[in-house]
Amino acid sequence: MAATGLNPHAAKLFRIRKTMCSMLFKRGYNVPEEDSEMDAETFTQKFGELPGREQLVMLVAKRDDPNEKMYVFFPEQDVGVPQCKMYATRMQEDGVRRAILIVNGKFSNFAKQSLAELSPRLLIEHFRDEEVMVDITQHELVPEHQLLNDSEKLQLLSRYKLKETQLPRMQAGDAVARFFGMQRGQVVKIIRPSETAGRYVTYRIVM
Repeated sequence: MAATGLNPHAAKLFRIRKTMCSMLFKRGYNVPEEDSEMDAETFTQKFGELPGREQLVMLVAKRDDPNEKMYVFFPEQDVGVPQCKMYATRMQEDGVRRAILIVNGKFSNFAKQSLAELSPRLLIEHFRDEEVMVDITQHELVPEHQLLNDSEKLQLLSRYKLKETQLPRMQAGDAVARFFGMQRGQVVKIIRPSETAGRYVTYRIVM
């Protein structure tokens, strides 16, 4: 049995779903307290001792705009083009523009290409199980990140009389950028502790 008291399969899914609750909350989505605070015993009561991945599907809405929603899907099988089309159809039917796939099996290059072709009409991200076993933003070596909205970005550029190209860059494929779902052109504020100033603030633009 795993440390959580669950069998290895259930323990893995419990950890992944817990990370997703944290990720969604930090992205500004409304995550029910019963999900974010769920312990291993309650997880077993809700999903069973051998939960199917499809049981874990999540649908959340933004805290500041309930009409902006996101799905989190947990495919049971390998993900190819047919599965991507199935999720895209479900999103369109439900009026949901964004989703995350948590992939355990194979994920074909054709599937990745089909997701890219759906953008910007539908934005579907994908993570492998091992990438979301823990909340990387809670690691002691990862400083605090705050994503600026469009207004805050313009104020920053105006205050320091900067062009976007003059800001330090962060790659869209960076692990923290992916955790927060950052898009190209967005600016993130990074706050690090400083022995002399208390804290040290820098800004990066996602490219």
